[in-house]
Amino acid sequence: MQLSKNKIYQYLFYFILSIFIIFNGGNSNLLIQVNFILVSLFFLFCINDKNYMLHLKYFYFKNKRSIFLYLIFLVFLIFQIIPLPDNILKYFSPEKFKLLYLIENISYVPISISPSNSYFQILNFTSLLFVVLICKMIFYTEIHKFRFFIFLSVSGFISSLFAILFYLYGNPDFLIFKNSFYKNASTGFFVNRTVFAVFLLFCLISCLELLKYFEKNKKKNYFFLKIYIRLFVIFISIGIITSFSRIGNFLLLTTVLFYLINEIFFEKKKNYSFRIIILLIVFFDLIIVGLYFGRSEIIDRFYFLKEDFVSISGEISSLSRFDIIKFSIIEFKNFILFGYGAGGFENLFKLKFINTSIQFANHSHADLFEFLGEFGLVGFLLFFLSFAKFFLDIKNYNFLNILILTFSIIILFFDFSLHIPIIQILFVMFFILNKKSYGSS
Repeated sequence: MQLSKNKIYQYLFYFILSIFIIFNGGNSNLLIQVNFILVSLFFLFCINDKNYMLHLKYFYFKNKRSIFLYLIFLVFLIFQIIPLPDNILKYFSPEKFKLLYLIENISYVPISISPSNSYFQILNFTSLLFVVLICKMIFYTEIHKFRFFIFLSVSGFISSLFAILFYLYGNPDFLIFKNSFYKNASTGFFVNRTVFAVFLLFCLISCLELLKYFEKNKKKNYFFLKIYIRLFVIFISIGIITSFSRIGNFLLLTTVLFYLINEIFFEKKKNYSFRIIILLIVFFDLIIVGLYFGRSEIIDRFYFLKEDFVSISGEISSLSRFDIIKFSIIEFKNFILFGYGAGGFENLFKLKFINTSIQFANHSHADLFEFLGEFGLVGFLLFFLSFAKFFLDIKNYNFLNILILTFSIIILFFDFSLHIPIIQILFVMFFILNKKSYGSS
């Protein structure tokens, strides 16, 4: 079978995304660098095609101001890692100057608390821009969008299958996959169970959107594909449930409620088979958790505001989730204008809590305050304004984007997943590919 040019480009892009997924969501400095190289090379490969270049020019013409603001934001991140004389540093970052005041011979110091981490975050946010541009070049019809959904559905199924099998064997470390961080939870290809659960939620939504699409297009024969997708829904749901991530399971409940409300009150054409799929997810939730793990787990998994202890070593530390959120708010106030540098939270925490031994927090449990602290008001405003046009356009809002926006708001206040490269990419891609104005041919 001969593949079309567009399929070849999309499959290459899916291959790059697969690398992100398999290797812990691209969440390390080395992986961020690899991701940047792959995405950059693929972007250059795309712009060699005349048709794709026309798509890119059209997108640039329509979004010049947003792209320009995002480029200024990247320049701001570069400014954070440029060494500054101490007499200038004390005006741009008085808190950083105060931290280094006792050190002799301070001459040139950057604003960022961790310049090396900030450098890799610049690469990460540049990769994110390339992903947006690539999506606008190679995805431009409804079929392309559902091809992406199929890719995520298969990825979610494989990740869930891997996670469940290893969970049943006690989560031993296997080759490069470190499962021993959470002995009693599914984590799949990810080190953290919450990030794994959030990733699977995107995969679950992809499956549900495909099932809705199949029901609306009954003229085409999707018999076997519908069977596969329904099987994927079961495994992905079990993967989310057995992650025992409170935020992940709360978002699963939110997803089910959104789809049920939409089907009952807003969809004109009733899709009873789709409702049965939604109810099956609830059924599996109650059966698996209620019978196998105990009834107390049913409520406990959704109680994501419960105070947790946070520690890299896996042992109990003296700082709760809310203590760390409070710490991130205080440090945002200390670095209010120009921030402490992207990726600098872990180093800042170590500086302020010297006696924590090997136990420390490498992220806040509130992405919003961590982003505010990293970028400062200046950087965060530039970042927000670069996306403002999208969120102010009513045409960009539909059921799916409202659901994804709800996800992002909950995660921003109560989780750290928006700092993970693959989660950032999926949020951006879902917003772009599910616009009301998206092509239907």
